[in-house]
Amino acid sequence: MLKKLLLVLLAGIGGYFAYKKTQQSRADKDLWAEAVDSVAPGR
Repeated sequence: MLKKLLLVLLAGIGGYFAYKKTQQSRADKDLWAEAVDSVAPGR
């Protein structure tokens, strides 16, 4: 029983870190897209 609980807990922690890594990657990608976006003069 304790091993199953530990496994579920570790899986949850792993999923959380994978989610955070994905969010960080998406934020970095959006930041780069904004930084290199060509802006027309006069806008």
